[in-house]
Amino acid sequence: ILHGGYYLVGIMFFILGLGTLLPWNFFMTASLYFQRRLNTTEWSNGTKVVRKEYYFNNWMTLLSQLPLLLFTLLNSFLYPRISEAIRIAGSLVFILLLFILTAVLVKVPMEEDRFFSVTMATIWFINSFGAVLQGSLFGLVGMLPQKYSSIFMSGQGLAGTFAAIAMLIAIGSKMDPETAALGYFVTPCMGTLLTLFSYLVLPRLEFAQYYLNKSSTYEADTTDELLKGRLWLHKQLFTIPELMPFIWVMAFCVMFVFTVTLSVFPAITVDVKTTSEGKNWELYFISVCCFLIFNINDWLGRTITTKIRWPSKESRLFPVLVISRVVFIPLLMFCNVQSRNYLPVLFEHDVAFSIIMVLFSLSSGYFVCLSMSYAPQLVEPKDAETAGALMTFFLALGLSIGAALSFPLRKLI
Repeated sequence: ILHGGYYLVGIMFFILGLGTLLPWNFFMTASLYFQRRLNTTEWSNGTKVVRKEYYFNNWMTLLSQLPLLLFTLLNSFLYPRISEAIRIAGSLVFILLLFILTAVLVKVPMEEDRFFSVTMATIWFINSFGAVLQGSLFGLVGMLPQKYSSIFMSGQGLAGTFAAIAMLIAIGSKMDPETAALGYFVTPCMGTLLTLFSYLVLPRLEFAQYYLNKSSTYEADTTDELLKGRLWLHKQLFTIPELMPFIWVMAFCVMFVFTVTLSVFPAITVDVKTTSEGKNWELYFISVCCFLIFNINDWLGRTITTKIRWPSKESRLFPVLVISRVVFIPLLMFCNVQSRNYLPVLFEHDVAFSIIMVLFSLSSGYFVCLSMSYAPQLVEPKDAETAGALMTFFLALGLSIGAALSFPLRKLI
């Protein structure tokens, strides 16, 4: 047994949190690489035109979020039938293999339609395994004191920043685009390996063992688990109608926050072009002003809730402020998004786009974190777990609705 204190267990859960969101963040941040391979251009009457528009960012967002919604619905049936070790370690192995496949494909010439199909299938499967991994790790971290859940979510919050920094390093390396992309996709392979190592080490740490052993019935024999799963599900189905009158405002709020966020980020924000003349800044613009700004401020918004919790959970102002975030949709649509057919550009300057992105991401992280933490406090302690599970469903529903809305909103521009 490794004699590890609480701090070492905290580091392991931080890495596990980081690992759960590597698939979504590394594919999202690499959108410029995928667009370069897909949106090939040709000259027509002296004008450069895109031969075929794949709407990569819209499809990538939708196919990344639907698995989360699907597995949130299926987890009651899936989790009691498959052991925790197989769910977590197995998911990480498949995520690693799919990242390796993506890295290999960087060097493989492929016709655009086929490359699009292979990439979309990869995104669907890697996020499906990511959804199973995330749900399973939330169950695992729930066996330990509450602060480890915060550490785990901090790791998740910094996954996007990690991906954005990896992209900035790839761009700054001055290597040819193909080699830079290969280096970029090798990074999450190493990150996933480190996540797998952390999971395998965790049960050997004395501090973690103390809490995990108390929940050893979790790994009981299959028949026992199935019976327990059916009883749990039966109880939940009867509890849900009783809980909804208490948590429906928070459920709506978390769903609405993510609906607004995913309807424009990254599908629309990634198409904003810089007005600066500098060629170097043009290379870094989206990685900095879209992805890095969003991820840092989203994490900051979540972190602020440990010190400031306003408005209160009973306040009518809370849902009003959440609904007011809808103003970010037209604000971002009126930024310098290219190409556009209908709407004028009102906020052309890079600074205007950056300020809107800071407020957009800060409010997203802040209200999501408050909604998720308020809901379990509105019910009896015995129902807190069910309230948390319900909130996770509405969170996933908001992500999926937002991803679906990104299609008509992008066409409106």
